[in-house]
Amino acid sequence: MSYWKIDPHHSDVTFKVQHLLVAAVTGYFEKFDATIEASQEDFSDAVFRFEAETNSINSGNEKRDEHLRSVDFFDAASFPRMWFVSKAVRVVSDFELQIVGDLTLRGVNREIVLDAYYNGSVGGIAGGMVAGFEIRTKLRRFDFGLQWNGLTGDGNVLAGNEVKIEILGEFIKAQGASTDHLPSRRTGAMGIPQ
Repeated sequence: MSYWKIDPHHSDVTFKVQHLLVAAVTGYFEKFDATIEASQEDFSDAVFRFEAETNSINSGNEKRDEHLRSVDFFDAASFPRMWFVSKAVRVVSDFELQIVGDLTLRGVNREIVLDAYYNGSVGGIAGGMVAGFEIRTKLRRFDFGLQWNGLTGDGNVLAGNEVKIEILGEFIKAQGASTDHLPSRRTGAMGIPQ
């Protein structure tokens, strides 16, 4: 079994949602964690775990970010984390995977599918192995209780329902047999249930 942990200094978790249904607002989460456990080199039997602190959302506008953290959206005070745990992986091609799992957001748990592109594994600067993944999905925010919306004076919707999420992840393989430095494998670096 191999264990991999995301390198937050070389990874990004971003989102995009429609604004006025003709443009888009983008942002990212500043604090996140992810791990992979796998015994197959192609990650076909892998368990992917991901979590992010909802309070760390950043869309480049502090007033908007305060609203996103409020009860109208993430309610970060009551639900400080969102997390995903995979339960099945389907190999689409040599470098493409479909990852099925449960996303818990604002206390709501729903099954979603992630489309993952495996960029391969190489030796890292520190000598260990590094694997790169590009992971994308779309979800409906209304399904997770993020149902606030507003209208302009002309009756146009302010924010779309569909949210596009992208994780560009660089994962470092654990060295040796010990996995004590991988807290996400058990209780999560930020408390994710296992």
